Amino acid sequence: MTSTFTGIEIGKRAVAANGQAINTTGHNISNASTEGYSRQRARLSTVAPIYLPGLNRENSAGQIGMGVTIERIERVRDQLLDKRIASQSSREGYWQARDPYIRMLEQVYLEPGENSIRSKMDAFWDSWQELAAYPTDTAPRNAVVERGKTLVDAIHDRYSSLKGLQDMANEDIALRLDQVNKFSREIAGLNRQIEEIRAQGDNPNDLLDRRDLLVDKLSSLVDITIDARDPDEFMVHTAGMVLVQGRIGRQFAFEPAPALPDGTRGYSKITWVDTGEDVHFRGGSLAALVDFRDQTVAEEIRSLDSMTMNFTDLVNEVHRSAFGLNGVTGENFFTEHNFVTNVNGAYDRDGDGVDDSSYIFRINGVNVLEERAQIGLEGTLTLSAGEGAVEVRYYPTDTVADVVSRINNSGADVVARLNREGRLSLKGTPTPIPEQPDFVIRHIEDSGRFLNGYAGVLNASGPDGAFDWQRADAVAALRGGSVDYAVSPIAHPSGWLEVNSALIKDPSSVAAGFGVNGRPANVGNGDAALAVASIRNTEVMVGKQGTFDDYFADAVGRVGLLGEQSGRMLETQNLVLKQLNDMRQSVSGVNMDEELANMLKYQHGYEAAARFINTVNSMLDIIINRLGA
Repeated sequence: MTSTFTGIEIGKRAVAANGQAINTTGHNISNASTEGYSRQRARLSTVAPIYLPGLNRENSAGQIGMGVTIERIERVRDQLLDKRIASQSSREGYWQARDPYIRMLEQVYLEPGENSIRSKMDAFWDSWQELAAYPTDTAPRNAVVERGKTLVDAIHDRYSSLKGLQDMANEDIALRLDQVNKFSREIAGLNRQIEEIRAQGDNPNDLLDRRDLLVDKLSSLVDITIDARDPDEFMVHTAGMVLVQGRIGRQFAFEPAPALPDGTRGYSKITWVDTGEDVHFRGGSLAALVDFRDQTVAEEIRSLDSMTMNFTDLVNEVHRSAFGLNGVTGENFFTEHNFVTNVNGAYDRDGDGVDDSSYIFRINGVNVLEERAQIGLEGTLTLSAGEGAVEVRYYPTDTVADVVSRINNSGADVVARLNREGRLSLKGTPTPIPEQPDFVIRHIEDSGRFLNGYAGVLNASGPDGAFDWQRADAVAALRGGSVDYAVSPIAHPSGWLEVNSALIKDPSSVAAGFGVNGRPANVGNGDAALAVASIRNTEVMVGKQGTFDDYFADAVGRVGLLGEQSGRMLETQNLVLKQLNDMRQSVSGVNMDEELANMLKYQHGYEAAARFINTVNSMLDIIINRLGA
């Protein structure tokens, strides 16, 4: 039998439920502008009836209802949409971090412009052209020296600017890595609180919102995936590993890089604190900064170094063999700083006190070749490339130019050209592998006789006759004692290149003419100056770039395309993420009209419940106070 006071209990529950629902509505309205807030909803349900199914029950008309209760306060959230947004946030974060740095990189290349390297180099070539016309005058020589210094300053400025961008990105990486570590710790701490509150049977909605907000911020920094299948052990993965697992938030370290072959240290790398393993992110702003620092800018520096070293080598090659106005010869126009002092390039790479390597930058063959002549030979060249090697086939119908072009387009770390004497010149290039030295020919091998007999570079064919840098006596593999070779320079020549101080002190030592049979050139001979000036439009560059003009066009075009790509990708990702966020707002955002409608509904429910209690109270008053009167 039901209690006389059942109506009071039902009314009380209705007042409490509608009151709590109004409070929830007020909470939604108050946090309508709170970042990361998800609207909450009071889930109302009927209270279990007084009688449960059984064999015995009171003889009454059906089960008697016991009113209303709030089953739970739930937050409205779409987890699948959250995962999609986390994925897209890492992509947007990548381009959002990369775009401003690419814009700064574009500012480094002032091409075309009066202060650009190209304009300074054009003026340098013009000064040599002027010297060729007036080889007996001092003024053109002064102009050559001064314009050479101006060109060097422009190269230094570009190198410093590129290096500055790397340093800036490196500092930014450190700051953002601290943010990642902070978010990891905070998410793990929230997981602990959420677990404890859920154990008490409550819904920690506001803590869940806070955790999801941190996950959103984390996803813009690194690429993450979320695993919420186990509510007691929320997990976040990144870089193929677990970053957060329940109460455990793993941390990253910014470890100093080991010493490079040139004795310097590279930039710090990101590792896991607990295992020491390297971390390679695939998305987010951290991946963008690491890619910009270690790939984009590093490639620009390698390109600048390659241009500078080849430019220096070509100008010095002519200048050394010519005579100045004062009869001086054998002088380099630009300084050359060799990596090792040993004339054969022998170097102790592992630091055990015994030379074990050969650092050779350039090897010139003995024989004079005709560019369009068919070689009449067949074989395979094996050249070092990155961490492996590439093979370059040649055939009897190939010309010398065909073989040179094939070498330069093979992707090898060794490139080729015919020097001004028509001899095959092989040079080492900057390498993208930090552990390997720049401008070092690491391996050249020929199964046939192109390098052996035809070009006069190697002593023998096959592996036994190969030149390999991992031997202290590698130059012994070169053709007799007549092969001309040069020791590798110190890394980053674009940072240390200078005009020869002897020429600055005495510009009359600037060479303008070639001698004859060891005798100084005639006073009016300007052939050497003309030879230097002709470098400007001659295909003397190594690799895929034929001339210096090709280099500048390629550099400007490459940076321009990077800027265009960055802008378009950022715009695309912004639009995609905006659509996803709009979808989430339509699901989880607070709608004022809807909340006001709910407020009126719950207000009327509260008033009706209060009136119901008042009515039941009056009925009870009659029974209690008036029934016996």
